[in-house]
Amino acid sequence: MAKFAFYPGCAAKGASKELYESTVAVAEELGIELLELPQFSCCGAGVLEEIKDVMDIAVNARNLAYAEREGLNIVTVCSTCLLVLRKAKFHLDNDDELREGVNEILSRFGLRYEGKVEVKHFHWILLDELGEDGLRERVKRPLSGLKVYPYYGCHTVRPESVLGYEPSENPQSLERIIRALGAEVALGERRLECCGFHAFWPAPQLSMKLTGMNLKDAKISGADCIVTPCPLCHMNLDANQKRALKAIGESFQIPVLHLPQLVGIALGIDERRLGLQRNIVPVRC
Repeated sequence: MAKFAFYPGCAAKGASKELYESTVAVAEELGIELLELPQFSCCGAGVLEEIKDVMDIAVNARNLAYAEREGLNIVTVCSTCLLVLRKAKFHLDNDDELREGVNEILSRFGLRYEGKVEVKHFHWILLDELGEDGLRERVKRPLSGLKVYPYYGCHTVRPESVLGYEPSENPQSLERIIRALGAEVALGERRLECCGFHAFWPAPQLSMKLTGMNLKDAKISGADCIVTPCPLCHMNLDANQKRALKAIGESFQIPVLHLPQLVGIALGIDERRLGLQRNIVPVRC
């Protein structure tokens, strides 16, 4: 199986350790080799771009260059990291003057970006490396009878010009994985809507209303649980669930799983290796 430079991002190493644990466990089970480069630094999460966009691109060109030096493509489990890294790559690959200017900065550290590295999300890797049939063959515990709401959020699919893995208006990658695991897709109207995570500090009430509306949509769709490929969406949907539902006058509980956790359950991986005990809303397998 393929080998990748693993870029977990800050959330998976801090506030969402269960995402890191479940990703590593699933990769080991499937024979996907993840090499976490110690030189990797924070992508800036889009915040650095607001302060100084050239610095933002240079920081991420550095990350890209280190993976390139290893001859490995990057895989991440954070949708924001995915967008920021791919956006930096997009600008570098399409602006010769910018690329040369950034490479001048990188040369001070013995690095150079050549544009030979790709950046992908972990769930893209599952589909690209195994496919639906290959994943289905690995399932030890089919999720029969389970209705799963696929929540993409923003940064996994938009803008399509930068991300480009699938149509931004009607992505199907999560649905394909859910079905391969033996579960049923619970279709809703807000699977592509923002959860409001990045608006939480300037507009907390609005952020919680957006999250609450997404949770309610999952409930209305008849879902038993929600799955998301984004740790920031997961924080709002899981850790802030009670607060979000209060903001829209609702009160219920619905489990929210990181995508590798859902995959890991179907693969028969022990619950503690998947970090299910860390989820705020209880997950009962």
